[in-house]
Amino acid sequence: MPHTALIRIEPPPRLAVELRGQGPLLLFLHGIGGNRSNWRDQLAFFAAHGFTAAAWDARGYGESDDYEGPLDFADFSADLRRVLDHLRVERAHLCGLSMGGRILQDFAGRHAERIATLTLCDTQPGLGHMSEEKRREFIRLRQAPLRAGQRPAEMAPAVARSLIGPAASEAVYQRLVDSMAVLHTNSYLKTIEASFLYDRVPDLEGIRAPTHVVVGAEDRLTPPETARGMAERIPGAKLTVIPGAGHLSNLEQPQLFNDAALQFLLPHRDRADPPAETPR
Repeated sequence: MPHTALIRIEPPPRLAVELRGQGPLLLFLHGIGGNRSNWRDQLAFFAAHGFTAAAWDARGYGESDDYEGPLDFADFSADLRRVLDHLRVERAHLCGLSMGGRILQDFAGRHAERIATLTLCDTQPGLGHMSEEKRREFIRLRQAPLRAGQRPAEMAPAVARSLIGPAASEAVYQRLVDSMAVLHTNSYLKTIEASFLYDRVPDLEGIRAPTHVVVGAEDRLTPPETARGMAERIPGAKLTVIPGAGHLSNLEQPQLFNDAALQFLLPHRDRADPPAETPR
């Protein structure tokens, strides 16, 4: 496999997937306001440590296609299976942050046999724990300005500030703003709606793959107590709290995040398959 490749997976909506390195597949899934660029520090690190490190742009994000009609949150699980099938990977290491973590919990209930390990970052097991007031505020903060004609680039600074921890550098803040500024407005609105309407409850107790739950110590959206509760419900799960990080723990403290993730993954490295052939 070439050191770096960007592939687009058919059929429509085409999915853009960036891959680096050689070895068992480790695939990263971004959050609702991100894209694959949020995993830049992880792709370089894990490619250097014997993995094929990959990150997708979910449908309607980054360089992946927009799509016609409504979105069902389960479509993301179908897309993830499509990626693994395209790469001829029977089992992969899967890591998702926030919405990406919710996708992986849904995927685990549908395609457990395709999972080598799960790393669930700054996420929650559905939205049932959130009060109606908090749900409405979440929707208002992200959806109402866009429906009123604001561009993603205009709303990004305030939303980014609400997500990162107080120790985050200006460079980290700007990276998050930059990823939110290029959101596809219509697809983003669909994703917010699908995420909040999705009522399938993940079976955390039924997860059998080795699982690592990671959370920023300063995460206000999905706080450490939520992560701790998830880890207690998943058999044998490991919990890591990243100091000095808010909701974007991998962006805010990449070295701490990478070291913790690698320590978890290395004993299970060969449970996953490498892509069967060079992507084109």
